[in-house]
Amino acid sequence: PPADGAKASPVARRTAQALEVDLGKVQGSGPAGRILQADVLAVAEEGPTSASTASELRGGAGMLARYMEQSREIPTATSFRTIVVSTLDGRRSQLKTSGARVSYTHLIAFAIARAAAELGVMADHYEEIEGKPHRIHDEAINLGLAVDVAKKDGSRTLMVPVIRDAARLTFDEFLAAYDALVEKARTNTLVADDLAGANITLTNPGGIGTVASVPRLMPGQGTIVATGSIAYPVGLDQVAAQVGAEKVMTLTSTYDHRVIQGAQSGQFLARIDELLGGADGFYEGVFAALGVAATALPERAPPQPQLGTAAVAEPQPSEELLQAAATANALVRSLRTHGHLAASLDPLGTPPQGDPALDPQAIGLTTMLMAQIPSKLLHIFVPGETLAEAFPQLHEVYCGTIAYQIEHMASHQQRRWLREKIESGTFRKPLSTVDQVALLTRLIEVDALERFMHRTYLGQHQFSIEGVDMTVPMLDEMIRLSAGGGAHEVVIGMAHRGRLNVLAHNLGRPYETIFAEFEGASLLEAVTTIPQGGTGDVKYHHGAQGTFRLDDGSSIQINLESNPSHLEYVCPVVMGATRAAQSTFDRDRLKLNTAAAVPIMIHGDAAFPGQGVVAETLNLQTLDGYTVGGSLHLITNNQTGFTTDPDDARSTHWASDLAKGFDIPIIHVNADDVEACITAVRLAFAFREEFGHDVLIDLIGYRRFGHNESDE
Repeated sequence: PPADGAKASPVARRTAQALEVDLGKVQGSGPAGRILQADVLAVAEEGPTSASTASELRGGAGMLARYMEQSREIPTATSFRTIVVSTLDGRRSQLKTSGARVSYTHLIAFAIARAAAELGVMADHYEEIEGKPHRIHDEAINLGLAVDVAKKDGSRTLMVPVIRDAARLTFDEFLAAYDALVEKARTNTLVADDLAGANITLTNPGGIGTVASVPRLMPGQGTIVATGSIAYPVGLDQVAAQVGAEKVMTLTSTYDHRVIQGAQSGQFLARIDELLGGADGFYEGVFAALGVAATALPERAPPQPQLGTAAVAEPQPSEELLQAAATANALVRSLRTHGHLAASLDPLGTPPQGDPALDPQAIGLTTMLMAQIPSKLLHIFVPGETLAEAFPQLHEVYCGTIAYQIEHMASHQQRRWLREKIESGTFRKPLSTVDQVALLTRLIEVDALERFMHRTYLGQHQFSIEGVDMTVPMLDEMIRLSAGGGAHEVVIGMAHRGRLNVLAHNLGRPYETIFAEFEGASLLEAVTTIPQGGTGDVKYHHGAQGTFRLDDGSSIQINLESNPSHLEYVCPVVMGATRAAQSTFDRDRLKLNTAAAVPIMIHGDAAFPGQGVVAETLNLQTLDGYTVGGSLHLITNNQTGFTTDPDDARSTHWASDLAKGFDIPIIHVNADDVEACITAVRLAFAFREEFGHDVLIDLIGYRRFGHNESDE
């Protein structure tokens, strides 16, 4: 007899075992109370008799439940499309390398908004008005984002905030709106308006590994798109490189079949596929909106079939690959030596002359060959395992808005130090928000003074700093770094261009004393009583002493040497004054501390190569009797010398080329890229501290007015 003692037919017993029904609790309806299959099925349908609890769904959970009930009334159909995501993956990696915080979902959502706007119908939705069916077409694509939110009690709920008019936004605007809504969803700060009006929605179950999904469509919407996980096809992840497999993702489009047809849904998914594949400048627009240079993606390496586990001889590189490696070294050398010829240094937009040796294609390097050359063979310091990955960053380093001339220097140690600091981006770090605000404030002060003087003292000589406004913040940075390095004094020499602004802002001379001279007052006594003396010269030749207030509340002394109308003749004066400030005597023995004072010389772009006193001064930099531990040189290059164009003023390409003859590193920088200007100063000062050697910054700007304001 059965262990449970129940009288049941064999069929009833098997059914009870399958349905997990306790035969001891089943009342039989057969002869002599025998349990039949029908008796077991009846008990199974009644369900368990154990006590259960019910809790009301409230708030967002209740609203979601109501929406799900309503969604059952919508006749939907779903289209599937599996797409290759190699381009999406590569472009997202480039953005990540550039520092932009962009996810796959950001790019997919943007492509959905673009595709929906182009097709239009995918955001249409159905509504009955006075009992009659209507198609509702909104003028805007309002994209809902399904966000899974964890609640305080550990439960989860789904929120769908809406990016309004998403297709009209540029990518940077779209990104900001997307991130703001997700943050509000996760901090429970969404308001009703944030959740209303979606006519097309994106959900991303692929984030938790789901391959494909058919989500519910809510009333008022035309389509909901679901993205699956990004991965190699099943079973190929271990052999992807050998068989040439690419990562894929499955998209589904679930649509209201009353207003949207299957062919339209398929066309919609195809358009998303095209955009994510880079069609019609999709990524170029994304990169431009973020201010990132869009470079070509490296070609995919061919499949690398393995020959099995048996020991085989290491393949020898082909002659073509060996030649490519030699060419790659030449390419790196060309970028370091001549990259400045292709750099974007002119704020006025004049295209650089370039050099064919900087183009891999022009010298026979295909992307496929570059992908086979390890970066470590080239001794470069930018990110990237291969030349194909590293080249875009290396090109940006040497051909961006800051460029370098260092390969003429005789010292291998100095060249290698500079290469490493330049290519690794040691000094090109994004400025903090505090630093950005301070820099903007300083530039506003500089501009406001120039505008006031130009308007108030129309026609009087001012020698405006406009076009090279960054001179003042760059001097600020040089002074702070000098103080941080132990200096108690900074000695500055400069000509007339921008001198009034330097007097006011870097030396703290009161505005009213400058304005008084425009109105005829004489400050001769104040000028002639400073320790360096003075001539009572015109206001834009005056010397001055001042103090610069540092961030920690301390101050450092600033001396601006008087300078007559001979432009560069102040250079040896600055070196002499600096040498004196660095010198002390101990029992008649001279002691020199080159960190105690720092010389800064500001040159004109025509005067620097044009006056012989410059070369004479540069020649003194390493002589024991004259050295000051390196001078910081800054050419305020407004691309005009008095009334002369550069082509008629010098025989060299750059105003700074004279410095190459004295082993001085040269940093060219676009005066409109304020962060690059600060980078240039930090690199220059670090080089002086490391090697006690002169360094030069060529600040390339422009001049709006004539040589002086009287010319206007």
